[in-house]
Amino acid sequence: MGDEARYRFYGELARWWPLISPVEEYAEETAFAAGLLASASIPVREVLELGSGGGHNAAHLRGRFTMTLSDLSPEMLDVSRRLNPDCEHHVGDMRTLRLGRTFDAVFVHDAVSYMTGEDDLRQAIATAYAHCRPGGVAVLLPDETAQTWAPGAGHGGVDGPDGRGVRFLEWSWDPDPADTWTVTEYAFLLREADGGVRTVHETHRTGLFAREVWLKLLAEAGFIAELVVEQTTEDRTPRDCFVAHRPA
Repeated sequence: MGDEARYRFYGELARWWPLISPVEEYAEETAFAAGLLASASIPVREVLELGSGGGHNAAHLRGRFTMTLSDLSPEMLDVSRRLNPDCEHHVGDMRTLRLGRTFDAVFVHDAVSYMTGEDDLRQAIATAYAHCRPGGVAVLLPDETAQTWAPGAGHGGVDGPDGRGVRFLEWSWDPDPADTWTVTEYAFLLREADGGVRTVHETHRTGLFAREVWLKLLAEAGFIAELVVEQTTEDRTPRDCFVAHRPA
């Protein structure tokens, strides 16, 4: 990890996020996540999301939980504040964040994929544990594990009501299967409201760990963890979800 603090994707391009990854696309997966968050042995009312990005998960979850949101990118949190003005927001690195209080549950979505080394992932899990009340639960949903990852390509983007539009291509591959990270190349076509179009290319590294590593690190932190395979109707491989209970 480290480069993500400099990614244009989450900095100067943050204002494009609602067109790159529309909030409507999060409805099904956040409904599934909500069920996992509610599996704690205590009532779940307050949830901390680490790596909350533009707030698209929270937009669906805040009707059920009081959401506190944290992300490394101030620009992405600005996007989230406009979408989720009633949520508390904090700038912070999920490896080192300490808010000095605990929550009934901690939610970590795909931002955890930017943990490219085992030490990074261990620190992020420690942050989740530090903020999880006894009897609470942490739910972690990485994009892939070593067992589910495959090289491939995809595309997306939509038009906005203000005349802006985005189209993008993503291409994922693994330069060295012996290490713990893969590469995704992004190419964006960004159309401004005045019709002007520019292109942006960016390379991202994301971590890739076996299910056994996830479960080992969660147990080392003090959680009682299990693997739950996501239920989805979308045309993609279901995610491996890690549901980690903190003993009461």
